[in-house]
Amino acid sequence: MRQEKGFTLIELLIVVAIIGIIAAIAIPSLLRARVSANEAAAIGDIRTVISAEAAYQSSNAGFYDVLTCLASPSAGCIPSYPPSAPTFMDGNLAAFGAKQGYNRTMVAGVAPPAGANYSPSSIAGFSYSATPTVVNQTGVRGFAGDASGVVCQDATGADPAAGLAALPATCIPI
Repeated sequence: MRQEKGFTLIELLIVVAIIGIIAAIAIPSLLRARVSANEAAAIGDIRTVISAEAAYQSSNAGFYDVLTCLASPSAGCIPSYPPSAPTFMDGNLAAFGAKQGYNRTMVAGVAPPAGANYSPSSIAGFSYSATPTVVNQTGVRGFAGDASGVVCQDATGADPAAGLAALPATCIPI
């Protein structure tokens, strides 16, 4: 009697079961890696905004500004700022909304008295926050930074700045 070449149903079921077990082990690890990458990107963006605001402050008579002015300072923001001069921040970061699983927001501090040597939209302080779009799926912790250069976290995913223009004393630094 001649034997057919190929796999039996039992052999194929065993292979499928092994692949299922490997996937069950690997998928949670991949999801945790994605959450970690989203959190690292949010922290990096906050540090970028803090650095850009510090550089802008030195060009704007000691005042900070809204992010759109950092992306295009020659568009009526800093008086006599040359159009060919570099920007302080990428325009994509100046656009608020969801990015890599985190919602970004900025709270502006009080406006200084009107002056001719700085931007009309200048502010005395700011906080920039990133909170998970879906807590425990796109990210676990909430992050915020302000003009002090400190970046804080909230383990529940909430905004550590809580809508303030400066970080509260309860801030947990990273």
